[in-house]
Amino acid sequence: MECYFPKLLILLFFSLFILVNSSCTKNTTISNDFQLVLKAFSSVSGFNSSYLFHHQNLTKNCSSPITQINLSFHNLSGTISWKFIKNLSHLQSLDLSQNYLKGHVPNWLWYLNSLLKVNLSTNQFGGSVGISNASHFSAVQSINLSNNRFTKLVNFSGFSSLSFFDVSNNDLSGLSFGFLHNLTKLEYLDVSRCNLSGTLKPIKNLKNLKHLDVSNNNFMGNFPSDFPPLQNLKFLNISMNKFNGNFSKNQNQYYHKFGKSAFLQAGNFNFSNNLLTNPKKIPHHKLIKKEKPMKKQEKNKTPTSKKMRFNLILGVSFGSAGIVVLLSACVYFIHSKRKMRLSKKKWVISKPIQTPYKMDKSGPFNFETESGSSWMVEIKEASSATVVMFEKPLMSLTFKDLIAATCHFGRESQLAEGRCGPLYRAVLPDEIHVAIKVLENARRVDHDEAIAMFEDLSRMKHPNLLPISGYCIAGKEKLILYEFMSNGDLHSWLHELPPGRPNVDDWSTDTWDCQNDPEATPSNTTSPEKINWLTRHRIALGVARGLAYLHHARSKPVVHGHLVPSNILLTDDLEPRVADFGMHMRENVGSVEDDVYGFGLILIELMTGQTIDPEIVNKVRKSVKDGNGSRLLDQRLKLDDYSSNGAVECLRVGYLCTAENTSKRPTMQQVVGLLKDIYPS
Repeated sequence: MECYFPKLLILLFFSLFILVNSSCTKNTTISNDFQLVLKAFSSVSGFNSSYLFHHQNLTKNCSSPITQINLSFHNLSGTISWKFIKNLSHLQSLDLSQNYLKGHVPNWLWYLNSLLKVNLSTNQFGGSVGISNASHFSAVQSINLSNNRFTKLVNFSGFSSLSFFDVSNNDLSGLSFGFLHNLTKLEYLDVSRCNLSGTLKPIKNLKNLKHLDVSNNNFMGNFPSDFPPLQNLKFLNISMNKFNGNFSKNQNQYYHKFGKSAFLQAGNFNFSNNLLTNPKKIPHHKLIKKEKPMKKQEKNKTPTSKKMRFNLILGVSFGSAGIVVLLSACVYFIHSKRKMRLSKKKWVISKPIQTPYKMDKSGPFNFETESGSSWMVEIKEASSATVVMFEKPLMSLTFKDLIAATCHFGRESQLAEGRCGPLYRAVLPDEIHVAIKVLENARRVDHDEAIAMFEDLSRMKHPNLLPISGYCIAGKEKLILYEFMSNGDLHSWLHELPPGRPNVDDWSTDTWDCQNDPEATPSNTTSPEKINWLTRHRIALGVARGLAYLHHARSKPVVHGHLVPSNILLTDDLEPRVADFGMHMRENVGSVEDDVYGFGLILIELMTGQTIDPEIVNKVRKSVKDGNGSRLLDQRLKLDDYSSNGAVECLRVGYLCTAENTSKRPTMQQVVGLLKDIYPS
């Protein structure tokens, strides 16, 4: 019996081995898929095989086929060995967006039978792209090549299944627009900022188009005769071109459907006077009827008519008196409520204000800020100014709703007051928490120019950017809406500032946090996240990635202009988001080198824990140069030898960013690489 039991265990183990081995043998093709991807990205900097496991739920031995490769936002750089991708027979989706990959894209990629979706946007790919043989066809349905360096598109008529195509922000000068004329299934087309010219006549037969953006090119031709059918379009942008157009009475529908921003500087356009009025309204001349001689029967009804007029006048008089009484009561109520608020010693907006606010008066509307200044909206009715929400376009909101959500933009809803204007907290319908900023420096900006800028900013999306969620233009006032960040800004988080009243004279102390007791004192305890240098490193790397996107994702860099800790907002899991980018409003905001310097100051502040001033910067630079940077690290950080070296390396990166000679400062793309090398994961 004693000898039988070990033999049984050996037999059981041997059976399991044979079972597993046979299972893996059946999946040799699947295992090869994994090996092929590893070889394809072997020369790519920043690639880690764990990325595949994360997105595919793979195991290194037995697994399902690789149907998708999703490596977006992984800071990858270098060149892909495309030849190994060729044998992935089950690949359906390839997403390499938001990286720094370069090189050419092989033509055979589009012949893969299973491939349906390709996203190579925001990289440094270049050269030509397309099908080498015009008689071949591709099954790919979605292609995004935006924000790259492509110069030529070849035989795109072979993409007969294509429904989504975005090639915006590439230099395709000299390309004939006829390369798309056979794409009858195309629904989404964006060729903006491609330096294209010619006419749109070759794509007139694309009857399924729902989204067409040809803005910022050199297109010529006539609107709308040279365009695809406009009645099916849901979005159109032809701005910044050289079209000729004439908005006759029958074409007013296009103007009102797509908005004036769609035709901003689109060329030589003649707008009819009817565009100045609502097309649904009855023309004024039709409301005026000629007087006819009074008939005999009408003369007999004159006394009755006089009596009716008397009753009407009497009714209007009583109605007017009632309105006056109601307005007086509302004014008294508002005055009393304001007096009660001012008598309180502290603010309490720990819970969002969502009080129904009755608006019975017409404009102008006055609002007073915490600093005692005021801003005024000169519009007749608060409901006449609409709120545009980019993520929820079907929401029907007006300036009146913003007034209600902020309790008449009261002081208890105000979060901060900085150089751009006051900031308020609000809760919109469907429990949408937002921060509303009034851009006081944008009052002289043209209405259409502001809309074009807001729409452009809304398209700038990155995990470490805080884009605008919507906007409202009320008279001369421009208001923008952001997602509310409950953890506040980096300055307050790092220095453990109380969520009290901000210093209205110092923009660097602006906070988006809730305002409670203005006389509160800083906490004596330090949260575990603040003493972990890896958390600070992760914040620094996130800020660097967001800023690198602004500088390198487009053909023309977007300069932030005021990168300070108060403009870095923190999510619930302390992921940083860069805010207030692109809000220049014709101001001279400096250069990308200035942004790099600003990031260097933030990095130094994160590692030293000190509020930065010129004296601190000079002290840190001298210590790093002398090899004594460890002496200036934040004493709250619990550092061992390894982490201390990493924190000192971060100070060295800050030293490079704050070089006096701007030409010696690294690019933000290089900064991202330097920070990743300090702690790769």
